[in-house]
Amino acid sequence: MTERVTLITGASSGIGAELARIFAMHGNRIVLVARRSDRLRQLSDEIVAAGGPKPFVITCDLHQPDACDLIAATLAKMGVEVETVVNNAGFGLFGEAMELDRHQQLAMVDLNVRVLTDLSLRFAESLVRHRGGILNVASISAFLPGPRMAVYYATKAYVLSFTEAMRGELGPKGVRVTALCPGPVPTEFQGRAGFSPGFDSAVLNVSAAAVARAGYRGLIANKRLILPGVGVRMIPFLLRFAPRSLVLASVSKVQRKRG
Repeated sequence: MTERVTLITGASSGIGAELARIFAMHGNRIVLVARRSDRLRQLSDEIVAAGGPKPFVITCDLHQPDACDLIAATLAKMGVEVETVVNNAGFGLFGEAMELDRHQQLAMVDLNVRVLTDLSLRFAESLVRHRGGILNVASISAFLPGPRMAVYYATKAYVLSFTEAMRGELGPKGVRVTALCPGPVPTEFQGRAGFSPGFDSAVLNVSAAAVARAGYRGLIANKRLILPGVGVRMIPFLLRFAPRSLVLASVSKVQRKRG
């Protein structure tokens, strides 16, 4: 019988590494994908030491246009089939869109949107065959306009919409499809994005480990949407009662205080 695996992108740190730990803890054979091989091998050793199945490691820069082809070819050589796809890789940039580097912003769209879409579709037949799942890491920002992080917020809105649509298509075929929408999480993401956490981050903050646990449980329970933390869960509810213009003004005010 062909071995089934869980593919996790952006697995070298933060939420991705925590997702790898919790999937492995529940007996899943993990494929760790990221560009930092030393981090991946360290995580692999840690998972084995904790009694989990030894992960496969694919060192890959997902910004490269042939990255998804490389992943698929490597998995084929391993002789494994994907049962679950966890699309966690992504990054953000903080600042006025017209002032940020345009190429970096397009690279953000490429990683946050194109790669996630490619991997979700590329392995869809395998997911249906094994009645597996897709866990896409979006963000609470998917529900909001994002001045000073305009492109990032927009990419996460795409992730949420795409995930819900794929749930509508693949759900009847036995595939669980879940969007994980955390608030600010203290990881390397914030440093790379170029902003300092503020009061809102402290209020909405949930640890990467807690986010991963919520995401895993939500996928297994076949939930459409996971909002880790009480503060985060309140935001979509409150947005029902607020005019979009007020939401935009509020987000603009918060973002001006960052950085």
